[in-house]
Amino acid sequence: MNILVVGSGGREHALSWKIAESKHCDQLFIAPGNAGTENIGKNISLNISNHNEVADFILDKEIGMIVVGPEAPLVEGLSDSLKSDKRLSDLIVIGPEKAGAELEGSKDFSKQFMLRNNIPTAKAQTFSKDNIEEAYKYLESLSAPYVLKADGLAAGKGVVIAQSMEEAKDTLKEMLVDAKFGDASSQVLIEEFLSGIELSVFVLTNGKQYVVLPEAKDYKRIGEGDKGLNTGGMGAISPVPFAQGDFMNKVEEQVIKPTIEGLNKENIPYQGFIFIGLMNVDGNPYVIEYNVRMGDPETEAVIPRIKSDLVEAFIATNEHSLNQYKLEIDQDTTATVILVSGGYPESYEKGKAINGLNEDHEATIFHAGTKSSEDGSVLTSGGRVLALTGKGNSMDEALQKAYSSAKKISWDKMYFRKDIGFDL
Repeated sequence: MNILVVGSGGREHALSWKIAESKHCDQLFIAPGNAGTENIGKNISLNISNHNEVADFILDKEIGMIVVGPEAPLVEGLSDSLKSDKRLSDLIVIGPEKAGAELEGSKDFSKQFMLRNNIPTAKAQTFSKDNIEEAYKYLESLSAPYVLKADGLAAGKGVVIAQSMEEAKDTLKEMLVDAKFGDASSQVLIEEFLSGIELSVFVLTNGKQYVVLPEAKDYKRIGEGDKGLNTGGMGAISPVPFAQGDFMNKVEEQVIKPTIEGLNKENIPYQGFIFIGLMNVDGNPYVIEYNVRMGDPETEAVIPRIKSDLVEAFIATNEHSLNQYKLEIDQDTTATVILVSGGYPESYEKGKAINGLNEDHEATIFHAGTKSSEDGSVLTSGGRVLALTGKGNSMDEALQKAYSSAKKISWDKMYFRKDIGFDL
């Protein structure tokens, strides 16, 4: 089977790396891919927003399966277009249609979905610039800190936790009136702050059956000790020590099952991943958000722990035989450390030559924001540049391998956090 992976980041490199191992994968294409994916498949320049162009490529290359990595094409309806194309009736699409993608495309939609289906979550209300005075009053009814979420897609940066009322009101005005996140913040959720420890739980589902993938904990802040600006993620650990036994039973009974049942009840077709962002509050799970794809950098920690053939899992999803599918998980710990460009998550320079990639590495290197130059060297092309995943019998051993590789790699103004896993 020929397979197409959509995306260019560390998540897509990790997915492609695993897919390429499958006995079911003949040819692998990645659109657009990066300097890492070109070593395991063929990078393709495709306008993913042009669904006809994607469909024509799938026909031309006899693609049997497409795996959509990022959220934007799903929210834009790529899966709907492919599934409605009569020429592609046999194509396996891993990634939900637009109706299901609203779980991530609109924070308000997902919050209302949780409330309708009795899924534990923080209380919240949604406001636009037309009722900003009401929004200010709602803020005054809450206690600090204050959680503000842009309703639409904001590349993982649309959530602000304000420590004071003044900061909360200023941020709310920036989001609603000054359009800090463009159309994404034309509506803003104001949510009560939940005190606890976060984790990410991942499910592969066809909307009726599901398998639970390894969980992970990621580290969003740029600075050590979880200080500073929010990023797309600076590292991840899997498994999460507290996410075992009784707690995960609660997650399955109180969150996963009601989510799948809710999709069924509301006639929302769904085939692909659901990423459930959770807060562990005194041993009880609360849903912070849904994403309709795998997380990044969590994928780079989760995928290396899956022993099973991932393509077989996708086929079982499509054939509605997931309830007979046994996902094998490696009991080792993985630790992912992200190397970023200096200045990230604000302005940063691109095009820096990366040194040390060809050294002997104990970690698996997933490329996130890289490109190949004409002379064969690898250059930085994004904020998050490389994901280094170490694996071992303990978190310390996994981290040691990741940091050992980090010491061998360099480029001008490279930065990484040295405290991933500090709170575990």
